[in-house]
Amino acid sequence: MQKSRFALLSVEAQKEHISDLAHAILLQYHFELQSIELINFEFNATYKVITSKNEMYALRINVNSDRNHENLLGEIAFVDFLNHKGVVNLPKPVHTKSKELAQTIHSPLMERELGVVLYTWLPGEELGDEPSEDSLKKLGAAMAAMHQAAQGFRLPQGAKLPFLRDFLWETTDIIFSSNSPLSREEREILSEAKSKIEQIIDDLYSKSEAIVIHADLHGGNVFSHADEVFLFDFDDSGIGLPIQDLATALYYLDTPEQDAAMLDGYRSVCELPAYSEYQLKGLLLQRRIILLNYLFETTNQEHQAMAPEYLVETIRRVKGFLEQK
Repeated sequence: MQKSRFALLSVEAQKEHISDLAHAILLQYHFELQSIELINFEFNATYKVITSKNEMYALRINVNSDRNHENLLGEIAFVDFLNHKGVVNLPKPVHTKSKELAQTIHSPLMERELGVVLYTWLPGEELGDEPSEDSLKKLGAAMAAMHQAAQGFRLPQGAKLPFLRDFLWETTDIIFSSNSPLSREEREILSEAKSKIEQIIDDLYSKSEAIVIHADLHGGNVFSHADEVFLFDFDDSGIGLPIQDLATALYYLDTPEQDAAMLDGYRSVCELPAYSEYQLKGLLLQRRIILLNYLFETTNQEHQAMAPEYLVETIRRVKGFLEQK
């Protein structure tokens, strides 16, 4: 696969290019800019924006995302819906001068349009890689409340979200494609696991109703403040099952105690979705394979460097999964 000119740049040059785009897009909003600070440059680029009136916002530019403008409209519609329901703490999308909530800006170095959205700034700090059990209980409860509310959500005309019944969640297929960077043996092992996990997914979808879910509730997408949790970054949201949301969140936890805390929090609001231990293991492995696919697609050089070691561990886990009855 041919790399874009952007992918061939140094990290600092990439940041400079995206920052130029950020300054250009902020001219479309109603405020006068005081300062802009890049606070995250991984999957997407996020900036802390401070206006001349000391208002604070978070600007997100979708650097590595496959999402199109219709997907961005779907994300914003869902966030707006949840804000009106008032069941979880979320940022609010901000209108441009022309009353648009979703924007795109052309990157000549990437040769494509990048999605852009501006949200109000959230208080607090990220839960991070080692969230407390108390915070995880609150996250589980917030997730359950969001799932209950989402049952009444319908996408507005012109908005779309990916259908998460697809194994790679409608992202670009790198690792199973004819141009896969994996060896034949690696592809065969992953394909066998993919087939078994797809059977799990089909079974779960045959017994449950799909709703819009966040699909990426890890510690980097949740803030804690004043004894509350705040959810953000709905860029991976799609039409899926509550158990897929739970499995994705559980994937990033390290201990049985953390898992139990999140599940207890969920149960405090509503019953857990039905699943078996084997089904959950399959969904956890699917998450890892989706992330592996991302590592071979991303323009983020730090993440690219993780791919070889991540692949070795993924193959090890896949072999263990395939040995199960």
